[in-house]
Amino acid sequence: MKSFATEILSAVRDGDMTVEEAELRLKTKPFCDIDFAKVDTHRRLRNGACEVIYGEGKTAEQINAILAALKSAGEKDVLITRLDAEKAGKISGITYYENARIGIFGEMAPVRGRGKILVATGGTSDIPVAEEAALTAEFLGNEVERIYDVGVAGLHRLLAHLDEIMSASVIIAVAGMEGALASVIGGLADCPVIAVPTSIGYGAAFGGVAALLSMMNSCASGVSVVNIDNGFGAGYLASMMNRTEG
Repeated sequence: MKSFATEILSAVRDGDMTVEEAELRLKTKPFCDIDFAKVDTHRRLRNGACEVIYGEGKTAEQINAILAALKSAGEKDVLITRLDAEKAGKISGITYYENARIGIFGEMAPVRGRGKILVATGGTSDIPVAEEAALTAEFLGNEVERIYDVGVAGLHRLLAHLDEIMSASVIIAVAGMEGALASVIGGLADCPVIAVPTSIGYGAAFGGVAALLSMMNSCASGVSVVNIDNGFGAGYLASMMNRTEG
């Protein structure tokens, strides 16, 4: 990335390329081909954040190679999701968060979000998905607050946190079973609510499908839904919302 950027900047300096052409080239520079993967080295330039490595289904050797390519392209901070403990032990230089199955190479970004992201769970069993969301948001430079085990089976537990709910900029509601937590929070909050259905629940929960459909049919305004167990997607989206000027 550095040599490519230098080449582009030199062309602009020498008058061989306009600023507009250089911007287009920088935005459309494709990738680093490492045989089994095509690593997007300009993801940060286009989208504001480095390419995230999805660890599930990859070997430790493949993850190390992708990480090396990103480092060679100038990336100093890389997020690895769905990373199990065994593979994490074979990847050098990362901090591993076992509950969230996340590995982080480098540092959390300094806080630059305009407000606070609140992550809430219906039950304790939802915490791993919630932690994936929370750590993703923190990695991307947001202040995150957590309130766990505040599901609707004991509504008073949630109502004890009205101050946090009403002062948040974005709320991530993580729940399995029937997924009612998102609707309740959506009826209390004046900010966007990102609902994350989890695969927690007995047979008729259908591995999170019941919670997904319930959240998609929420009567509360301002509730959006990501895929089942997709804590990363919720954390990333919340970060984008928290950087948007109101």
